[in-house]
Amino acid sequence: MTADHSITSGEKTVSGALALTMHLLFLALIVFGVSWQKREPVAMVAELWSNLPPLPAPQAEPPPKVEPAPPKPAPKVQAKPAPKPEPKPLPKADIDLREKMEKELKAKELKAKEQALAEKKKREEQAVAEKKKREEQARLEALKKQLAQEAEAKRAAQEQADALNKLAQQQAAAQASEVDKYKQLIADRIRRFIIEPPGLQGNPQVELDVTVLPGGEVLDVKTRKGSGQPAWDAAVERAVRRAQPLPLPQDPTLHSRFRELNLRFRPKE
Repeated sequence: MTADHSITSGEKTVSGALALTMHLLFLALIVFGVSWQKREPVAMVAELWSNLPPLPAPQAEPPPKVEPAPPKPAPKVQAKPAPKPEPKPLPKADIDLREKMEKELKAKELKAKEQALAEKKKREEQAVAEKKKREEQARLEALKKQLAQEAEAKRAAQEQADALNKLAQQQAAAQASEVDKYKQLIADRIRRFIIEPPGLQGNPQVELDVTVLPGGEVLDVKTRKGSGQPAWDAAVERAVRRAQPLPLPQDPTLHSRFRELNLRFRPKE
């Protein structure tokens, strides 16, 4: 019984030693792996061997290298402008000269402005004067044109009036000639019907007023002025009635000229 107990204790001791050894190897492997990942890879040199050594056991691939993020750019620092040097005070003579030059410059600028204003005013006045002149010329031209048109219209009206007057005179002359012509025809027709009474003395003249209708019929015969020989006067009145219808012009506008006729008859004509 004592021997079995000794054997069991020795096994426990060996087992503990093996476990400790495994733990130490595992810890060394972890430390070796971490240090191997941090070291840069060493360039490999290949050599030719006549007799190749045994191949080493395959090793685990290293994890991918993680590149660190680029550093943020440093903020720009704006340089402050250098302070302007204060101007040194000028001597009194220079100050007086400077003030004088400034006054002269201001006077020249004022004079230039006044000249510019004067020239502008002059140009405006000239423009107004030219505009008035053009308007006056246009008004005169329009007035001349109007007067010429009125004169032309007046001349045309006068020519038309003269033409109308001339035409009226011609028509009046033609009508008067036509009236005289038909009065002579009427007198000749009446004279053919006069039967001269016996014992007629001298060349007495009788004046009659004869009313004629549009168809030439005699409406009435009156003695306006007797000849002093009633037989001659009565013979002429009878001839007037016998001669109807009296000849009248074809133009009906002339019939009014024959409405009332004043006729004179003598035996010897």
